[in-house]
Amino acid sequence: MTIIRRFECALEDTKQAVVDEFEKNPNVPAKKLQRLSGYDFYNTSRYTLAELINDSDNIADNFVSYINRFSSNVLNIINSLDFIKEIEKMDKNNRLLGVVKAFSELDLNPKTVDNIKMGYIFEDIVRRFSENAEAGDHYTPREVIRLLVNILLAEGCDDLFQEENKVATVLDMACGTGGMLSTSYDYIKRLNPSARVELFGQEINPESYAICLADMLIKGQNADHIKLQDTMVKDCFIDQPMRFCIANPPFGQSWGGKDAAEGVEKAVNDEYKKGFSGRFGAGLPGTGDMQLLFMQHAINKLDDDCGRAAIICNGSPLFSGGTTSGESQIRRWMLDEDLIEAIIALPTDLFYNTNIGIYAFIFSKHKNEKRKGKIQLINATSEEFWSQLRKSLGKKRKEISKDQIKLITELYANFEENEFSKIFDNDEFKYREYAVYQPLQRNYAITEERIEKMLNGGALSSLYDQDKVDEILLLDPIPAKEQKVLDKYMDAKPVYDKIVDKLRNNISDTVYKSLNEFIPVLKSVLCDVEKKFIDKIADALSEMDKTAEIQRDKQGNIIYDNSTKDTEIVKFTKDVDEYMAEEVLPHVPDAAWFFEEKADAKKPVIKTGAEFPFTRYFYEYHAPEKAEDLLNEFMDIEQNINAKIAALLQED
Repeated sequence: MTIIRRFECALEDTKQAVVDEFEKNPNVPAKKLQRLSGYDFYNTSRYTLAELINDSDNIADNFVSYINRFSSNVLNIINSLDFIKEIEKMDKNNRLLGVVKAFSELDLNPKTVDNIKMGYIFEDIVRRFSENAEAGDHYTPREVIRLLVNILLAEGCDDLFQEENKVATVLDMACGTGGMLSTSYDYIKRLNPSARVELFGQEINPESYAICLADMLIKGQNADHIKLQDTMVKDCFIDQPMRFCIANPPFGQSWGGKDAAEGVEKAVNDEYKKGFSGRFGAGLPGTGDMQLLFMQHAINKLDDDCGRAAIICNGSPLFSGGTTSGESQIRRWMLDEDLIEAIIALPTDLFYNTNIGIYAFIFSKHKNEKRKGKIQLINATSEEFWSQLRKSLGKKRKEISKDQIKLITELYANFEENEFSKIFDNDEFKYREYAVYQPLQRNYAITEERIEKMLNGGALSSLYDQDKVDEILLLDPIPAKEQKVLDKYMDAKPVYDKIVDKLRNNISDTVYKSLNEFIPVLKSVLCDVEKKFIDKIADALSEMDKTAEIQRDKQGNIIYDNSTKDTEIVKFTKDVDEYMAEEVLPHVPDAAWFFEEKADAKKPVIKTGAEFPFTRYFYEYHAPEKAEDLLNEFMDIEQNINAKIAALLQED
């Protein structure tokens, strides 16, 4: 109803001229009716919402007739919402007349209710049903949109505001009701009324798409630029570079696995196989979250000469995933390509249906000279940057005022370090993963405890595995493949039993500090056992011993113990020898470290990653209260309670 009334109010001044022209010639070209209406849409019915209530007995039929006389682009929007069914439902429950009357009295004329105010109306509608929205869909408050648009326009846009008829393309690939597109349009037009602002959007939710498309039509935008299409499945504007991308993609929604929407996983994987000729060349994050895919999509769409983007996310894209993960490698690519201008932390409790903290990534394809090779972190979570709402709206308890938007924008634009702004080289956020080993030093002995440990550890499982045998024997019938495995185990069982018996018959308290001393002893015990099993058994009968002989290969090089492997994450900018001297060698003096990356191998081994541990850079240590102060506070409380109890007893 809100959409219909908005269209009706927009057409109010030209409605009669359109109706007269249509009645003179029902075959009049649509272009002529559009010129008469002043918009890319029109309505040829003599009915209005106000006139419908004059014939209450036929209001349902007349209302449907009225709707069907809208131009096809508006009719498509209304039909996508199944609104005719809603009319029938309201009529059946005797609610239609009251609803139509109420909306007929509502002034939604664009001359009196501008797009910003209309945005608030749409926003409230969305807020009311957003509590039941799909998990991860968080509708963006207007002040957050204004902040992002302010920041996008704060740099790299001189040509846009100084040149006449400059074209500015704006994309929101998760556009919802179009709030980000509308706000971008209004800001750019305010700064340069001659600018040609072309808006593009993709949305997967039919209701949100309908509201967005309605607003775009009223703005005179091309309806073909707003698509009902999942961005993960298809880019609807392949050959169209964008000056700006601004979006709030869904948080934590799956692009793969059982929770992904139909067709999404295949589409994403197909796109990834294209490499950098596709949208996701930098890598794929874990299937449970598509935020970094949206970021790659935004970067892919940006104009190479002047493109800028602002993308909202939760904390996951900053630090999720290990070194070799898709998330880490996507972040590393963003740093290597110098795409990130800033990351801004915003307060909690800003959104209507989630109270989590959010971040905004600011990307640029053509950084200002002072920003090249740098990233600015802005901490806008302190009380200076938000105000408390007098009344909560869902989970929204805070808002960002105009003055606070200005303050955050100035922090960004000034590009200076202070309490809330930190500036780092890109390499600050990259790291290398080093493998740390200790020399192979083990003692060897044949004891009952070590034999049991060997058997439980599966050192001889390739020869005989009792658990696997029991598992196969439970099958009825036993398949041919499993029968073959069972026969192999049963043929080898006498050898297995013989090895175990011989070891148990040669149990000794003797401990050997050298492998070279122990192997001849073991061979004499197991004289007819293959060498490959001798080595496995020797290793299984060993224990780490720092007093034992350090083992070396034939060239005299130290052999390192794989069981002692540990990993150390070393910042890209930190000298590894200094790091190990400070952090590892004081605890493990004989440790050795290796950088095992093989990026150019047929199967690459990657040991360089990236993350943005945002809170670490703004952490402030606050000393705990002294024990004496806490004790005095507790004593005061106790005395106060005792005094009140005494007073109560005296009253009795």
